[in-house]
Amino acid sequence: MPEKCLVIGLGQIGMGYDLKLDPANAVYTHARAFSLHPAFELLGAVDPSPTQRLLFERHYGQPAYADIKSALKAGAASVVVIASPTEKHSEILHAVLHSKPKAILCEKPLSYNLSEARKMVEDCESAGVKLFVNYMRRADPGAIEVKNRIESAAISAPIKGSAWYSKGFLHNGSHFFNLLEFWLGEFVKAKVLDAGRLWDNKDSEPDVQVEFERGKVVFQAAWEEAYSHYTIELLSRSGRLRYDQGGEHIAWQPAQADPNFSGYNVLQTTPEVIPSGLDRYQWNVVDQLAASLSGAHTTLCTGRQALTTLSATYQIIKSEK
Repeated sequence: MPEKCLVIGLGQIGMGYDLKLDPANAVYTHARAFSLHPAFELLGAVDPSPTQRLLFERHYGQPAYADIKSALKAGAASVVVIASPTEKHSEILHAVLHSKPKAILCEKPLSYNLSEARKMVEDCESAGVKLFVNYMRRADPGAIEVKNRIESAAISAPIKGSAWYSKGFLHNGSHFFNLLEFWLGEFVKAKVLDAGRLWDNKDSEPDVQVEFERGKVVFQAAWEEAYSHYTIELLSRSGRLRYDQGGEHIAWQPAQADPNFSGYNVLQTTPEVIPSGLDRYQWNVVDQLAASLSGAHTTLCTGRQALTTLSATYQIIKSEK
């Protein structure tokens, strides 16, 4: 029997990104992913905007409510998605915990307040509710393949790298910080190279060198108002990995003997393309959530893992001062 899902928040990630796109080619939102996946039934949504509620009802044929209380009274959801502004995450999570869902999928970051985020995680654990945070790249087949290659030493440690991000270290930079934790292991320490500016007057954009268990990566902030640029380059003694356009293109160049000069090694000229599934990134998340609810292994970011990411990123931002 499908798990019933309620989506709270009908902004871009909740509903907007793929509303006018072909479902065969793009699954970018919670509403579309849960409406399509056979393991789930999209029960309804919550949003304060009458316009967004009407759009949802017309597009998905399910009711949308102005407040959480009305939605929960109308029907019990076993899965709740929190896609509201970050400032509302804690309030909403604690409101839905009373209905005892099996799982909550929350947008990142959990909170702008570390203590508040810790309480969210602990309260879900105490209630026996699975909490996942939507760092969706961890569910992408391409990113999982990279992790497998690093763990098998096909991409050997130690690793050196660079990562470009924009739109704030907590908001967007944390996507790539969390992904690099997934690949390179636990955060060890960091050194801020340049404090940078504040994005939207609240989210720092530092340039920072971060050490993980398997290597070091320098994060640098680009200019979101000019263009979006999200890319990672990792160098290993065994080759070079490029993770471009936010992960839409992943390429591996192994080291090989130079065909012209004896005793020298070079990177293979034609990269191996590692297939990415980011055109259906939210489907990948929902598919892994379904696996988790059935007792199978998942690479989704748990609330506890997201708290580790948040703690590390706050430590970095605090060290700027």
